[in-house]
Amino acid sequence: MKAVVSGLAAAFCLLAFFATPTRADTKVILGIFYYGCDEPCQGVQSELAESGYDVKMDVRNLHQDISRLPALLEEARSRKVDLVITHGTSATLGTVGRLEDADDPRFLSEIPVVFTQVADPFGTGIAESFERSGRENVAGTFNRVPEAVNIEVIRSYDPDFDRLGLLYNSNEENSVIKHDELAALAPTLGVELIALEIEPGVSGPPDIDRIPARMAELAEAGVKWVYLGSSSFLRQNGDLFTETAVKAGIAVVSPYESLVRSSSALLSIAAREEDVGRLAAQQALAILRDGKTPGELPILSATDFAYVVNMDVARELGRIPPFAFLQVAETVPD
Repeated sequence: MKAVVSGLAAAFCLLAFFATPTRADTKVILGIFYYGCDEPCQGVQSELAESGYDVKMDVRNLHQDISRLPALLEEARSRKVDLVITHGTSATLGTVGRLEDADDPRFLSEIPVVFTQVADPFGTGIAESFERSGRENVAGTFNRVPEAVNIEVIRSYDPDFDRLGLLYNSNEENSVIKHDELAALAPTLGVELIALEIEPGVSGPPDIDRIPARMAELAEAGVKWVYLGSSSFLRQNGDLFTETAVKAGIAVVSPYESLVRSSSALLSIAAREEDVGRLAAQQALAILRDGKTPGELPILSATDFAYVVNMDVARELGRIPPFAFLQVAETVPD
C-alpha cells in the first residue's frame, strides 16, 4: 500500500512540474557608470523595479578611469549579459566606438547597448540622428538643454548679459565639441564667447592649479558668467572651479545640477539626472521586455527641464534673481 501511495505522490509531483509554467530566466544588465551608482544609476534601478519585469542590473563603477573598460567588456561577453548601459561620453565611446567602428572587434556589437548622459551623441559619432542610432545594437537617451536656451535663460536672469566665459580641456573630445558649438552659436545670439583652454599642449588631464589663473583671465576680460559643462575633468573638480569663479565675481551656469546644490554654481538648467536614468531604463525595457531592436528605437529625449538657483551664491555675488525668474525656478538651500 505504501508503495502505491508513494507512486501516486511521485506521479502528482511530476504532473505539477509539467503543469506549472517555468519562470523565465532573469534578464541581466551590466551597468557601467562613470561615477558609480549616482542619480542616473538610481533612476535606472527605480524604473526597472517599478516595471515589475524580471530584470536586474549589476553596477560597475569606472571610478572615472576608462582603462577599466576592456575588462568590463570582457565580463559582458563572458557572462553573456542581456544588455549593457553606459554612462557618459567616454564610457560610451570605449564600449561601442563611433559609427565607423561598427565592425571593430574591440567594441560591443553582439550585445544591446543603451547609452545615457552623453553630451553630444551626434557630434561624437556615437549615433546618427534622433530618429535612429545607425547601429543595430545601440540605443540611447539625450538629456541636454539646447545651448540657445541656456543663453536666453541667462539673459532673462541678467538683462545686461552679453559675454560668456568658457574653460575647456582638449583631452576630452566632448569638451572640445562644446567649445566649437558655443563659438559658432554665441555670435548669432549677440553674445561674445571668451574661451580659454585650461592648459594647452598637454595630451592628458590639465593641471588643476591652472583653473584659478584661467578664471582670473576671464574676470580681467569682463566675463560675468561662465559655462561649466561637457567635461568630466571639470565636473570632477567642480568645487575648485565654482569657488574660484565666485571669488572672481563670476557666476557659473551648468547642466550639472549637483554643482548648484552641493558646490558654488549659481544656476543650473537641466533634466533631472534620475529622470534621465529612467529614460535609459525605458529603452532597456523596450529591448528586453518588448523585443524591440535597439537600432530601430529613436533616441529618447528628456523634455522636462528644471531651473535651480543657489541663493547663497546669488547673495554673495549680489545677483538676486528677478521675481519673475523665481516664479519658475527652484531655490537652494530651501
